Amino acid sequence: QMAEALLGIVTENLRSFVQDELATILGVDQQIQKLSSYLTAIRAVLEDAEKKQITSNAVKDWLQKLTDAAYVLDDILDECSIHSKSSCLSRVHPKDILFRRDVGKRMKDITQRFHDIHEERSMFQFSTGVTDKHAEDDDEWRQTSSVITEPIIYGRDQDREQIVEFLLRHASNSQDLSIYPIVGMGGLGKTTLAKQVFNDDRVSKHFDLTIWVCVSNDFNTKIILQSIIECITGQHPNLNTLEAMQKKFQEVLQSKRYLLVLDDVWNEDQRKWKELKGVLQCAMGTILVTTRLEQVASIMEACSFMFCHCCTSLSPRKRLPSVLIARGEPTHFLTIYLPIATSSSLSSLSCPNA
Repeated sequence: QMAEALLGIVTENLRSFVQDELATILGVDQQIQKLSSYLTAIRAVLEDAEKKQITSNAVKDWLQKLTDAAYVLDDILDECSIHSKSSCLSRVHPKDILFRRDVGKRMKDITQRFHDIHEERSMFQFSTGVTDKHAEDDDEWRQTSSVITEPIIYGRDQDREQIVEFLLRHASNSQDLSIYPIVGMGGLGKTTLAKQVFNDDRVSKHFDLTIWVCVSNDFNTKIILQSIIECITGQHPNLNTLEAMQKKFQEVLQSKRYLLVLDDVWNEDQRKWKELKGVLQCAMGTILVTTRLEQVASIMEACSFMFCHCCTSLSPRKRLPSVLIARGEPTHFLTIYLPIATSSSLSSLSCPNA
């Protein structure tokens, strides 16, 4: 259990690193995003790895390499945090320039180490699963719905507008299944952003059907189809076979333009995705996916019309946690780095000189 506890701490420190804007200031946004994805994927198999190390020296060695790398990463994050508190980081001061270069090189090295560890895990065929601690501590493991619980959401208007524009323009012009993944660390607002898009009046009017399915760790084509059919008809389909489920799906979606949100997807098995994709292609569909893992977006063969977004916080006077700035470089998925601000979160923030 040591590796799990250590990675849990490192993941939280990584999240704080992002929220404090140190990743942006130090110019290591890309490395942090990759590290987040690797850590998330590795943590998903740790429970099985901890068991298998008892009978496998190879797994034991893999866990040791993981632990060593986690300590190195944690040391880097701590050093950056201490440096930022002891002095105001400047982009032009010679000492800070040298510090940024050193951190950039070390981050690149540790990212490569985690990449190698991440790749090696496939050799052991670990089973993925959610530990009890994940279930207790991680909000994104809970079931989600399309209902917006916060009356006011700040910092995402520009982002929502761009995604809605893509859904309305490119989805309409495409004859193929359009897929738009949103990738980012846990707790940074991916689901909330998807809800904003899903509930936009223009989206509701454009699509004949809008469907929301919370997938989480159980990527099962039959279960997903059941949820889709139940969402459309309001009745649970009493069907036992996948074949029957597919025919029912084709029946209810025949000649209809639909938007399907698959929230919190963890599946990295391309065979499972191709099985579901084969069914979904029977109608004019657009799929919006939220996930923590870049690998999930990659296996979906995502549409290339998305743009990468980089986040930065608003001014200290405004005290809002985040705003998204569109950079405009084409990429395969939307990347989120900072949490959003809601009306309830603002009430707990103090505003200096207000």
